[in-house]
Amino acid sequence: MLGWFRKLMPREDRFFVLFEQHSTTIVEAAQALDRLLSGIEIEHQCETIVRLEDQADDITREVMLAVRRSFITPFDRGDIKDLIQSMDDAIDMMHKTVKTIRLFEQTSFDPGMREMGKTVVEAANLIAEAIPLLDRMTANAPRLSAIVEQVTRVEGRSDELHELGLKDLFRRHGANNPMAYMIGSEIYGELEKVVDRFEDVANEISGIVIENV
Repeated sequence: MLGWFRKLMPREDRFFVLFEQHSTTIVEAAQALDRLLSGIEIEHQCETIVRLEDQADDITREVMLAVRRSFITPFDRGDIKDLIQSMDDAIDMMHKTVKTIRLFEQTSFDPGMREMGKTVVEAANLIAEAIPLLDRMTANAPRLSAIVEQVTRVEGRSDELHELGLKDLFRRHGANNPMAYMIGSEIYGELEKVVDRFEDVANEISGIVIENV
């Protein structure tokens, strides 16, 4: 009964605008991270990610405020909060990676790290594709489900790159340069967590679709 009532009432569609704005900042940050790991204007890319993370925080706060002020939301309020928070966690993790790179003054990155940067961009683009589809999720349910599966596959590939990267680090540095191993493993671990956070976003999207379609 409540579901029919919600469908008949005017809803607040500004949430979708905010979700898309946030997903755009995520994609831009992922692209900057990819360029950073490729050694292109490293400090400039770091500054870009920090700036975008601040923008994403502002959008997240605006969503939270809109949840409190809106009478009818497009889907469950708790799901809206969880979705935007999971999206924000992804860019927060990119920011944390930047902090580690700056802390240890890293200027070159292993091929495995650069490859993980590509998976971050791929996952970010998939999430950016999925977010607008939530506006008409019944019609878009098949594509949304396919995107969730794709993000899961990207996360699996990221796990493999992480494991291979750690093995390579140990072979090269484990015996004679433990500091290089520690720093490298820290960066690998944070890159893996970035992709993990995108899988969290995909799982939130999947749950929203299941509850509303």
